[in-house]
Amino acid sequence: MMSAWQVTADGDPQDVLEPSEVARRELPPAPKPRSPILHPSSPVPLAEIGAWHDEADVLIVGYGGAGACAAIESAAAGADTLVLERASGGGGTTAMAAGHIYLGGGTRVQKACGYEDSAENLLRYLEASADDSDPEKFRLYAEGSVAHFEWLVSLGVPFNDSIHEARTNMQQTDECLIWSGNEKAWPFCELATPAPRGHKVAREGEAGPLLFAKLHESALAAGARIQNDTRVLTLVIDEKGGVAGLVARQDGEDRAFRARRGVILCAGGYAMDEAMFRRHIPRLAGRVMAIGNPYDDGAGLRMGLAARGAGIHLADYHITLPFYPPASLTFGIFVNAQGQRFVAEDAYHGRIGELASRQPEGRVYLIVDEPSYGRPEIDGFELAATEESIADLERALDLPEFGLQQTVDYYNRHAERGQDPLLRKQPHWLRPIKDAPFAALECSLGKAPYMAFSLGGLWTKPSGEVLTEDGEVVEGLYAAGRNSCGIARSAEGYASGTCIGDATFFGRLAGRAAASRSARSE
Repeated sequence: MMSAWQVTADGDPQDVLEPSEVARRELPPAPKPRSPILHPSSPVPLAEIGAWHDEADVLIVGYGGAGACAAIESAAAGADTLVLERASGGGGTTAMAAGHIYLGGGTRVQKACGYEDSAENLLRYLEASADDSDPEKFRLYAEGSVAHFEWLVSLGVPFNDSIHEARTNMQQTDECLIWSGNEKAWPFCELATPAPRGHKVAREGEAGPLLFAKLHESALAAGARIQNDTRVLTLVIDEKGGVAGLVARQDGEDRAFRARRGVILCAGGYAMDEAMFRRHIPRLAGRVMAIGNPYDDGAGLRMGLAARGAGIHLADYHITLPFYPPASLTFGIFVNAQGQRFVAEDAYHGRIGELASRQPEGRVYLIVDEPSYGRPEIDGFELAATEESIADLERALDLPEFGLQQTVDYYNRHAERGQDPLLRKQPHWLRPIKDAPFAALECSLGKAPYMAFSLGGLWTKPSGEVLTEDGEVVEGLYAAGRNSCGIARSAEGYASGTCIGDATFFGRLAGRAAASRSARSE
C-alpha cells in the first residue's frame, strides 16, 4: 500500500488526521488537503510507492481472450506472470461472443471443406478491408494464421471439419466455417479469391465460453497466477517515464504491484463508457446499442494514454444492422430517403450497417416482395408499410414521387438477366421484386436495432510495445486486444471473428515480448 493513504473498508482513500488537525476542529474549519483519488488518467510516480504488495515479471491487466493468450505465452516462456481481473471471473467479451475466429491461409478446416486459400490471398483481403492498414501487423497475421489455428488446436480448442453455407450471423450448430465477412461481395471478391474464414469453436449456440475455458485451462497449466475481483486503478511510472507497475483495488485496499519486466494492458474497449463513446463516436451515441462486457469502460486505454502512449483510430468502430437471417431478405433492396439504392444487399451486415447509418436524412428501408419477406431473427425491426403496389408503397413511405418506382424498375430489368450494374450484387441474390404484397422494413438509424462497439486503441508494435506520438517505446508497457489498434479497424470492412483473432494472436506476441524483456532493477 501507499504509505500516505488510509483506506476504508469500501476501498475509498480517506484523509489521515494528525492530532493537531483534530484539535483545530474546535476552530473555524480550515481547508484540509485531499488525498489523491486514483483513476486511470493519473499515473502514480514510483517515488510515492512506499511498499509493494506483490510483484511479478509480467503483470497483465484484464483476463479476456487477449489477456489469457498473453498469460499463456508469458508463463510458458518462464516469466512469473500475474493476471489481475476486475470481474469475479475471467472471459471478458470473448466469453460472451459467438466464438468465431477469423483465420485463413489454408487451415485444416478450409482444406477439408474444399476451399483453397493462402497467406497472400488472406493478406490481400485484409488490406482491402481496412482504410489504413498496418503493413507489418497485417503481414504477420496473414502469414501466421494457419500456425495460430494449430496452436489453438494444441490447447484443446475444438474445431469440426465442416461448413455452414447458409447466410447467417451465427450458426446455431457446431459446424465450423462460415462466410463471416465480405469475401463474396464486390469489390472484395475481385481483389482476393473468396474463401470462408470465420472458424467457430465446435459447440452448438454461442461458443465463446468454451473457447475461453480452454484458454483458461492452458494459462493455469503454464503457471500463470490469476487474481479476480481486482480493479486496476492506474499505472506506476518511474522517473524516466517507464512503467514500473500498477495500483489496484483488492480486498477493499489500494495495493501496489511491481512489474519486473512489463505490464500488458488487455482491459477491453470503451463501448460501455457513455462519456468516451460520445466523445469519440458522437454521431452514433444514443442511436445504437453498445455491445461488450460491462467492464469495457476504456480504463485500459486511459492508462496507456496517461503513460504517454499514442491513441490511433479511436473514433473507429464496428456497427451492424443484423437484418439477416432469414437469408431471403437478401433478395430485397435497401433504399434511402430518395428511394435510391446505396449498397449491395449481399454484403456483410457490418458494411451495410455503416453505409445505411450515413444516408441522407437518416432514413433507410429494406424493400421486399412476398416471396422474399421474413421477420428478422433479431428483435426490434418494425414494418414501416405494406402495400399492393410499389407506387402505393412509395406514397406510404413519403418518398419522392417516382423515385422508388424507378429504382425498382431499373433493378428488376437487370435482375431478370442476373445483373446488377449499379452495385454488383452477386447473381445468386438477384431476383426481381414483383410479387405483391410489398413491404418496407424500417432500417433507419435510431429506429432499427443497430449495434456497435469501439475499435482503435493504443499505437503498438506487433510485439505489443506501446509507442508515443514520436514513435518511441514506452518502456515496460504493452497492449493487446481492444487496448491496441490491431487488424480490426474498419467499419465497412470488418468481418466477424476479426476481434477474437486479433486479440488472441497479438496477445500471444505481447506475452512473449514482455517475458523476454530484461528485468528492471529496484
